[in-house]
Amino acid sequence: MINEIKKDAQARMQKSLESLAHAFSRIRTGQAHPSILGGVLVPYYGADTPLNQVASVTVKDSRTLQVVAFERNMLAAVDKAIQSSGLGFNPTNLGELLLISMPALTEETRKGFTKQARDAAEDGRVAVRNIRRDALSQLKDLVKEKEISEDEERRAADDIQKLTDKFVAEIEVAVKQKEADLMAV
Repeated sequence: MINEIKKDAQARMQKSLESLAHAFSRIRTGQAHPSILGGVLVPYYGADTPLNQVASVTVKDSRTLQVVAFERNMLAAVDKAIQSSGLGFNPTNLGELLLISMPALTEETRKGFTKQARDAAEDGRVAVRNIRRDALSQLKDLVKEKEISEDEERRAADDIQKLTDKFVAEIEVAVKQKEADLMAV
């Protein structure tokens, strides 16, 4: 019973870390990377479809993305979806493909992206702490139902705290890495 609670907490904390990594991949660092367009939805035969399902996104050079629609008649819809995505990109339509130039990051935009990264990291830390709270609550319930002793609960709570500390430390490392990437010129 205790091991199941620990395993569940660890799995959920790992998912929080993966979610943070996904959030970081959406924050631009000035380098062209296809994952920047990961959240763009294109209207495709009446349904909003992720961009990567209607077009291929490749890196042409360090500051340029190339988007080629699988169906040539979809290029205008892909262009419009990228412009309206709120990412601040204005693709150049060359008839058969789109080119997206990454503007150089100014000091102000770097600081804004760093703030976004810190906010995402804080959300990750809060998620990990909430998972800890849920696990400790489950342990207390087991003690109330007399399924485990208070000593077992204390040992399990210490293990869960160590797990929490480990994941919070991993979040700290990830946010420091992202900040370093953002502030590199």
